[in-house]
Amino acid sequence: MSHEISCFAAPMTNKILPSGSDLPLATSPEQQPYVFAAAFNTGDPDAIERVYEAGGVFVGSPGQPTTGADRREANARMAALGLPIEVKPRHVYVADDIALLIVDWTISGTASDGEEVDIQGTATDVARRGEDGIWRYVIDNPFGTATQKP
Repeated sequence: MSHEISCFAAPMTNKILPSGSDLPLATSPEQQPYVFAAAFNTGDPDAIERVYEAGGVFVGSPGQPTTGADRREANARMAALGLPIEVKPRHVYVADDIALLIVDWTISGTASDGEEVDIQGTATDVARRGEDGIWRYVIDNPFGTATQKP
């Protein structure tokens, strides 16, 4: 299995967490990358889905946006590696209820299948504050300005 599959932008914890259903969601745009990382690091696709708006877009590979069940599946494949994601937010720009997040991220180590993994990128993400005050991804583009392979 190739680990050159796409990933996503996100945050960091140092270990895989036991459950994602009770993780708090972002109440500020600066928290969003870390909330994503915490959800991703649970390994629970449902926890990851909580950080997206219902119609949110995940760009798992340059030029390949996904939504809904396809978005969930793409994130689930990456989480199945069993490795934590580390994030380092670079910039957060906010205009009212919209935020642009530029985030460096890395997933590296030995995957659950024994294969070495080193995937990284700089995400260009857009988050929006909902009526409930929670920030969620509208667009999650983990590879930022990377070009689509022919």
